[in-house]
Amino acid sequence: MRSGYRILVLKDDDEIFSENDEVVIKAENVSKKFSRSLRRSMAYGIKDTIRNILRMSAKPDILRKDEFWALNDVSFEVKKGECLGIIGPNGAGKTSLLSIMNGIYMPDKGKITIKGKTGALIAVGAGFHPMLTGRENIYINGAILGMSKEEIEEKFDDIVKFADIGDFLDSPVKNYSSGMFVRLGFSVAVHCEPEVLLIDEVLSVGDLAFQNKSLRRVSQVLENAYAIVFVSHNLGHIRQLCDRVLILNNGKQVFLGKTHEALSKYHEMARERSLTDIKNKKQMVLPGVRISSGDFIFGDAGILDEFGNLTEKIKVEKPLITFFEFETTKHFEELYFSVAIRAESMNVNNCIWHISNEYDKIRFSNILKGKYRLIVKFLTPSLVPGVYSMIFSIRNGITNEIYERISDLKPFIIEGDAIPRGLVHTKSEWKMEFID
Repeated sequence: MRSGYRILVLKDDDEIFSENDEVVIKAENVSKKFSRSLRRSMAYGIKDTIRNILRMSAKPDILRKDEFWALNDVSFEVKKGECLGIIGPNGAGKTSLLSIMNGIYMPDKGKITIKGKTGALIAVGAGFHPMLTGRENIYINGAILGMSKEEIEEKFDDIVKFADIGDFLDSPVKNYSSGMFVRLGFSVAVHCEPEVLLIDEVLSVGDLAFQNKSLRRVSQVLENAYAIVFVSHNLGHIRQLCDRVLILNNGKQVFLGKTHEALSKYHEMARERSLTDIKNKKQMVLPGVRISSGDFIFGDAGILDEFGNLTEKIKVEKPLITFFEFETTKHFEELYFSVAIRAESMNVNNCIWHISNEYDKIRFSNILKGKYRLIVKFLTPSLVPGVYSMIFSIRNGITNEIYERISDLKPFIIEGDAIPRGLVHTKSEWKMEFID
């Protein structure tokens, strides 16, 4: 084989991992490219096949027209008894990587070596024939997954019981509900008991009771399997099952490490991406959505750090300091101001916090014509990590009429290692009492 082209290797002999017997899966600089055009993809496939037959270089490093890297230089190891989670946004390359590990695709560069019998829960129910009964499909799907007839018969009752399809076992699966279909597919797949199990977003199938049962079953499989690779968007499942996590983004390896560190990194990436998207959408034009009397000229607004510098990011539990600049076009006897903080996921009319100098018994009297900067400091902030924005209002301190109300102000990030749950965090005390 010519240099630069290395195929997927799936072996189970004792010589593969002579350097470290604990390593079950080893990915080395794996890269895979696809074409956005079906016609070009077929043409490229034919050309590459001919090149391989003629033992000519396949030029794996070069992207041809309409091609892109679905995976680019990904490397990792999974040790015996370990569950590796793979997370990333849609299109990150997660399923492509699992498909290479399952032998569906060959990498264009690099290689993957796997020790042991491999089973995959990638497309639940793949291979089911709609005109055949559930019973018949159990035997067919079990055979596809590498089970012998004797193994299927031995586990048949357990498969049916786990799937909970009732009296529909001998009915064509085309008559099954979607829930029954995925339950049966999952049940067959999870009972094949491979030494290396590849799972792609299948624990979200079925109702809550079946999801919980599936989660317990995967935990049991992990106890007996050499290793598990688990792809999911459900970070709760990732946190519960995985020892380490690989983060992919645009086909590239972003992070590989302990689960809690990876989840913290992933949330940080999501916040940064959300902030960038919001900026691009709003183009940072100030003011935003505005109700105006015309008596004020609005200037800048934003967040200050503890040293008074303009910033977009504040550490969780640190004081949140906001500022608003405006110019009055005439004299005002008395004004009060209000500031609302809202999560970007919330409706503009809903907010998490709302404070004003009216409630704090603070009055700003005898406001002369001129320019001002108002600084409002939240002394006890409790926002969880996330992306937020502000709403600012100016009112008549006597009649309460609205002079200015401006929303869609510059977004900002509350950053921290905590996993964001809810919108605010608070210290709590737990106590359990036995009741007679």
